[in-house]
Amino acid sequence: MNSRGTLLFVHAHPDDEALFTAGTSLHYAAEGYRVVLVTCTNGRLGIDDQWLGGDDPSHHSDWVRRTRASELVASTQLIGVDRTVNLGYDDSGLPGWPQNVERTSFVNANVESAARVLAAIMDEENARVIVTYDENGYYGHPDHIRANVVTRRAMELSTSAERLFYPVTPRSVLDEFIPAATERKVFLPLWVHDAGDGYADEHVDVTIDARRDAAVKQASIRAHASQVDNADLTSMDADLFEMLFGKEFYVLAYEKNGMRVRGDDLFAGLA
Repeated sequence: MNSRGTLLFVHAHPDDEALFTAGTSLHYAAEGYRVVLVTCTNGRLGIDDQWLGGDDPSHHSDWVRRTRASELVASTQLIGVDRTVNLGYDDSGLPGWPQNVERTSFVNANVESAARVLAAIMDEENARVIVTYDENGYYGHPDHIRANVVTRRAMELSTSAERLFYPVTPRSVLDEFIPAATERKVFLPLWVHDAGDGYADEHVDVTIDARRDAAVKQASIRAHASQVDNADLTSMDADLFEMLFGKEFYVLAYEKNGMRVRGDDLFAGLA
């Protein structure tokens, strides 16, 4: 176990680690921290080999499940992840999809059971800093919201976890990026459009400068090649990519000892 500490990410689907936190993974891996990724679902309802979404009756979910598992391996090898754990739940799909009611979908997971498994991983890894989505799941996806609920409960059960952060996008970043991308006719995926107005800049607690690793982050998104709705993100010019992804921003959601955390380090003040 690395003596510097362990940073543990809780994401909902394969590719979320690339889109939301790859720069942070790379930053802390380079600083000598252990990086652990917990992915909650198999991503079975992503885009398939016919370019069909998971709500289409002809969708090839088995193909998607297998493909996304291998893509996740390729992505994590790029971004400094030391260990990946998949909790094994089925992707629930977007709000209103028929899979929302299936028993095996993550949105219907027993919170206590899932949280106990997650807390055990936290404690096994002696993870002190945890990252997952906010109460709205960043953009309202049911699996992201469930990840928040499960992680919050796991924080209560864990003996090692001390600090929880949510990745966010400040309003100023979206205000600059979306018009620039629209002008260049870049197709933006749902998670960008549904992020709302972003967080007020003054609410951001920690900023990780990921510009030096932007090309690697773009490559990690590219590793999830089956998810063609992100294709324009993988081919956009470096300056436009850095506008959205060059820095990663976090809001402190919980701190065990009530410490105020501001600046450029998720581990600030932890001995």
